[in-house]
Amino acid sequence: MASAAAWAYLACMTAVPAAPVHTSLSPRDALLAIAVMVVWGSNFVVIKIGLNHLPPLLFAALRFGFALFPAVFFLKRPKVPWAKLAAYGLMIGAGQFGVLYIAMTHFISPGLASLVVQTQVFFTIGLAIWLSNERVKGFQIGALVLATAGIGIILWHADKTTTPLGLGLTLLAALSWAGGNLVARSTPGVNMLSYVVWSSLFAVPPLIVASLVFEGWPAIAAGLQHADLTTWAAVAWQSVGNSLFGYAAWGWLLGRYPAATVAPMSLLVPVVGMTASALLLAESLPAWKIGAALLVMSGLAVNILWPMIARRLARPLAV
Repeated sequence: MASAAAWAYLACMTAVPAAPVHTSLSPRDALLAIAVMVVWGSNFVVIKIGLNHLPPLLFAALRFGFALFPAVFFLKRPKVPWAKLAAYGLMIGAGQFGVLYIAMTHFISPGLASLVVQTQVFFTIGLAIWLSNERVKGFQIGALVLATAGIGIILWHADKTTTPLGLGLTLLAALSWAGGNLVARSTPGVNMLSYVVWSSLFAVPPLIVASLVFEGWPAIAAGLQHADLTTWAAVAWQSVGNSLFGYAAWGWLLGRYPAATVAPMSLLVPVVGMTASALLLAESLPAWKIGAALLVMSGLAVNILWPMIARRLARPLAV
């Protein structure tokens, strides 16, 4: 295990391979990893584009609906209990993305959403400590302090584009992601692409019901009626690009390389997210926002990189 944070992040993406055969990314595979990070990072801009016409819960239902069909007919069901597929689908589908889409309607900017949702790493560690009595390590406390300081700066500068409600909803989405992480962590060795597809079977129905109850049929009908080619492209990007391509490529990389080699690439997600939001949606990047991002990113980096650095420093002493 590369680190608690690295495993927490990777557990929701794909199964950890038994015997990676390379220790450093080849130029071709590095480009593939960067492509995945670009897809996942720019996804927050795509979400905002889709929300221009679709109600958030309907958008989430469509995203998981197209991830489910037709892929479910080509991928074998992972050999895990139905209850765990259901738990993962509810936490990731309704809990993470349903709540995140609501937050991104009017309450938080895409760039900051891409950053704040990465706090799932700390929620995953906290839940693991609470549920299994794992001991918290010093570097994890330091990393959490850095990230919390960054979140505090965001809250201090709350405005019409980033409200306390939006920040709270995004943190709730991160907590739901962390719950999904622990469910996936309890069934290691499975194909996570198949896991994601089959768990979508349990994400779609509650999202449809929630959309009907809270958004109402008139809003659903109007959203579908006004959805243009760009909107449907956003749905396809979410389903095919973000879920299917992203998971498949990430899983393939983890089949060739140790988690410690691949995990640090995930730090590019909020970098791409904030950059894409600034370039494509004209989201401002004042000094306070850059400072907050650096603090949160520093916390994430410490969680992922510190155990690797510590092991490398200790190697000469063990010889």
